[in-house]
Amino acid sequence: MLTHLSIRDIVLIEALDLSVHRGFTAMTGETGAGKSILLDSLGLATGARANAGLVRAGAEEAQVTASFQLTEDHPVYHLLREHHITAETDEPLILRRSLSREGRSRAWINDQVVGITLMRHVAATLVEIQGQHEQIGLTDSTTHRTLLDAYGVPASLIAQVSSTYTAWRQLSDKLRTARKMLHEAAKEEEWLRHTVSELSALAPQQGEEEQLAQLRHSLQQAERRGEAVAAALSELTPRDRKNNGPAAALRAASRTLQRLLPAPSDADTTPTGALETRTHDALTALEQAETALAEAEMLLSRLAADSEADPRLLEEAEERLFALRAAARKHDVAVEELPSLLNELTNRLQALDNGTSQLHELEQAVKEALKTFQSNAEKLSEAREKAARKLEKAVTSELKPLKLERARFFVSLESLPPEQWNAQGMESISFLIAANPGQPPGSLARVASGGELSRLMLALKLVLAEQSSIGTIVFDEIDAGVGGATAAAIGERLHRLAARSVQVLAVTHSPQVAACADAHLRIGKRVRNNMTETHAAPLQPEERQEEIARMLAGDTVTDAARAAAASLLGHKDDPAP
Repeated sequence: MLTHLSIRDIVLIEALDLSVHRGFTAMTGETGAGKSILLDSLGLATGARANAGLVRAGAEEAQVTASFQLTEDHPVYHLLREHHITAETDEPLILRRSLSREGRSRAWINDQVVGITLMRHVAATLVEIQGQHEQIGLTDSTTHRTLLDAYGVPASLIAQVSSTYTAWRQLSDKLRTARKMLHEAAKEEEWLRHTVSELSALAPQQGEEEQLAQLRHSLQQAERRGEAVAAALSELTPRDRKNNGPAAALRAASRTLQRLLPAPSDADTTPTGALETRTHDALTALEQAETALAEAEMLLSRLAADSEADPRLLEEAEERLFALRAAARKHDVAVEELPSLLNELTNRLQALDNGTSQLHELEQAVKEALKTFQSNAEKLSEAREKAARKLEKAVTSELKPLKLERARFFVSLESLPPEQWNAQGMESISFLIAANPGQPPGSLARVASGGELSRLMLALKLVLAEQSSIGTIVFDEIDAGVGGATAAAIGERLHRLAARSVQVLAVTHSPQVAACADAHLRIGKRVRNNMTETHAAPLQPEERQEEIARMLAGDTVTDAARAAAASLLGHKDDPAP
């Protein structure tokens, strides 16, 4: 409920702080006293369009603050959490709006800056304003389904429809995706089969490129070692007839030196000299060199045998490596990604091969899900039809006492085409009114006049009060154009509506309506410091009787008017027709 309204520099109001009571509060005053200013101020605080003309003359900025006390489970808290607005359930919710003389406005919720759109959405869960020229709330057809469902449709059935619709749409999306994938795969089937065959024949392995590169390097190193050993060995072996190699040269040198030594028969007659000794030493060195050369040749031969490379193995490694890299370039991937590419393409080909049977299974699942949704949605439609007729009867019973006996209220359930079915069912719901016999029913906001619409809203609110989370309803001159018994009936129903945990504020010129209120605010004008200003004051019982007497008698309040006012106040709790 609205607990406080603080107004600064709005039109004729310099400063006004109002505490608003529970129940039904009547706001009265002479024409032009400024009652509409209070409603404009409340509208500004709840996100209405800002008009720079609202700023009081001489002021730079106008400001309005509205405080609301809410229950812990009020749906506005969920909305605030979604927008990261801090709000404690045991603290008032405060909406504040400022308006500069240049027409710029700013908005706050609990002192946190917000956009005007969010402020409107928040305010729409808190307060409804039913006026002569503007209606906020029940005239919005998007709320009608929720209200009808809350009025007489089992919540479990609504939940079943929502869940089965979600299941159907999810399967439908899955089917759509499967069809698309199958279609795309079918278009590239020939390429897929060729590529899978080609890559399967290649059979790339994870890490194979690195292994082949290492093997190739090792084989190339072995080949270079073999070539070096072979070259060294060739230097020790005869190359041609003219060059018999170092071994033959050593043997030839030894034979030549042998001739310098005496023959064995002359050994006793020829003295051994120094030259002969050195010749023996040279021969010994030649023999040793020949032995070392033979050993070196043997060692090189063994090394050549150990270092012999396999050209075929190197060729195979290089061919495999080149084939892998060529495939990677062809498919624009790294060599390491070839195994996963083959796996992916194989799966796509398999999906293509299995796609038809899987598609058939999905189609059957979608049909079953649709059948289940339709079954639940049809039950929901039947429940809504019953609730609609019940609501029509309940609202119609309230119209006659409100001088709307010629009007007829309808709840329209219009079947939607399949493409518009949704989680809420298979129909759209709207409240319609035919103001006069023979007149086709139309939307609430267009068919009825301002006063008629306000009274219709009152009838609807009486019936639907427990189905709405909105705790404050404002009626602006709901009694326009009526009086007597009808005004009394309006007052009694406003009082009855307020008794259903709904706070009601009503701007009224009817003493019968004002007498039914639980609290009374009198709006007036006064001149202070040569400036006219609007003020509002709560009335005590005696003051209230005097105000109602003024409303009955006009400028001159008579004792008879006072007595009539006392009678109205004394009978405010009596049931009206």
